[in-house]
Amino acid sequence: MSGDLPARRVDVEDGHGPDGIQAGWADALRLFDADLRRRGAADKTRRAYSVDIGQLAVWAANHGLAPEAVDQKALRRFAAVLSNSRPAAATVARKLAAIRAFYRVLREHGHVRQNPADLIPAPKRPDKLPRALKASEVAALLDRIPTSTPLELRDRALFELAYACGLRAEELVDLDVGSIDFDAEEVRVEGKGAKTRFVPVGESALRAVSRYLERARAALAAGDGEYALFLSKSGKRLSTSDVRRRLRVWERHAEVHGGLSPHALRHSFATHLLEGGADLRAIQELLGHASVSTTQIYTRVDSARLKSAYARSHPRA
Repeated sequence: MSGDLPARRVDVEDGHGPDGIQAGWADALRLFDADLRRRGAADKTRRAYSVDIGQLAVWAANHGLAPEAVDQKALRRFAAVLSNSRPAAATVARKLAAIRAFYRVLREHGHVRQNPADLIPAPKRPDKLPRALKASEVAALLDRIPTSTPLELRDRALFELAYACGLRAEELVDLDVGSIDFDAEEVRVEGKGAKTRFVPVGESALRAVSRYLERARAALAAGDGEYALFLSKSGKRLSTSDVRRRLRVWERHAEVHGGLSPHALRHSFATHLLEGGADLRAIQELLGHASVSTTQIYTRVDSARLKSAYARSHPRA
C-alpha cells in the first residue's frame, strides 16, 4: 500500500468499505463533530478538524485500520507521511492536535482505552509573530481614513475598534449593533469556544462607531432584518476577507508597509498595553486567551526592556 497522504477526506455520509472500516471512521467522525458542536466550537474550527481527521481516516482505511485499531506506531507512520509533504510546522502541529482531540472524544465514549496521540510529539513551532506597529504608525493608519462616505465611516469605526479592543477579524464581523454599550464604554465579544468577554472601548473608537451608526449604517442597510454592526455595501454582514481587503486599501493610503493584517493590529494592541505597564493577566483577559502562556508568547517583549525593568525593581539587582 502506498504511504502517500490522500488529499480527499472520508465522506461521513458514505462510509461502506469492506469490513466496515470506512463506516467505522464515518461514525467516529460524526461523533467527534457532535462533540465539537456541544463544546461550542466555531464552524471554521469544525471544518478544519473534519479535514484533518478525514486525512487520517483515509490513510488508516487504506491500511486496513479502523479508528480503534490505530496505535502510537500507526500514528508515528502517519506523522512521517505528513512530514514528507513538507508542510509548515504549525500545520503538522494543528493536525496532531486535532487527532489528539479526536481520540480524547473516542476515549470518553469508551471506544478506545487510551489516547494513542498523547505521546506523539508535535514539531517545534517557530515563534513567528506579526510585526507590532509603532503607536505613530497606528495613528497614521487610522487618522488618514477619511470620513466622507458611508464606507469610509464604516472602515474608520471598524479599524478604530479593532485596535482599541484587540479583536480578532472573526470577532469584529460577529459584532451586532447591540454589542456596543456606550454608557459602560465596553463591547461584548463572542470569542473562541463561544466564550463571552467584555472589553473596554476608548473614546476615539466610541466616537468613530457613534458617527458610523448615526451617519452611515442606515445608508448601507438593505432592510431592518440585519443586526450586524458592520455592513457591506450590499447591506450584509462583513466577512473576514472584506476586513483584510479594506485594511490593505488603507495600508497603502497611509503608506504603512509590512503586510498589515487585522492580527497585526491585535498584536499591536497587546504590545502597546504591555509597554504601558499593563498586567499580563489583564491582557490575557482582554485578548480572550485561555492560558496566560499564550499571552506570554503573543506579547513578546525585547530582552533589553526586561533587563531594565529588572534593574529598577529587584532589590539585589
